[in-house]
Amino acid sequence: MINQKIADLRQDYRLATLNEREVAADPVQQFSHWWQEAIQSELEEPNAMTLATSTANGRPSARIVLLKSFDENGFLFFTNYESRKGHELAENPYVTLLFFWKELERQVRIEGIVSKAPEAVSDEYFHSRPVGSRIGAIASPQSQVIPGRAFLEEKVKMLEAAHLQHAPERPAHWGGYVVKPEMVEFWQGRSSRLHDRLRYTPDGRQGWKIERLAP
Repeated sequence: MINQKIADLRQDYRLATLNEREVAADPVQQFSHWWQEAIQSELEEPNAMTLATSTANGRPSARIVLLKSFDENGFLFFTNYESRKGHELAENPYVTLLFFWKELERQVRIEGIVSKAPEAVSDEYFHSRPVGSRIGAIASPQSQVIPGRAFLEEKVKMLEAAHLQHAPERPAHWGGYVVKPEMVEFWQGRSSRLHDRLRYTPDGRQGWKIERLAP
């Protein structure tokens, strides 16, 4: 049942290498190095990442969200707490983030535990968004069944009329999450599918162990 036209699609990766002796000792620092190279390469939406969640009984789902910040505390994104992913994050805090930077032939996979960002952080980011985006976040009952697009458009019109004199405040059902990494893998494409894969895991001494994985 193999579709040969699909099976024959392949790309030979030759841009770069990934060496244990050259990477940072800390995965967030290494991510920062790769992030700067992604920015300098002018990639389109380098902050787009796949967020994989699962229910309490292990049923997975995944979608693209946008990274909004990262530091030693973790990786920050924002969403509707009452969405499907919000419910799954409440049931099961273990998540995976995946960045794929095709033009650099790189992937970064981050596994960790998620927690809600402080309200002050969510407020600050919400108020930095365009007014239209704020109204959209309030208007949309994300992941719920709705009767049609007209339902959303009518809600937006009502909210726009209600906020002519003042910008909307952040709703309680919307805010940030921080993913604290427990494993970070850096993948660099190499020729003949002999890719470089380096995995960071805690070493038990407040540092990180770096191991090479077979491609």
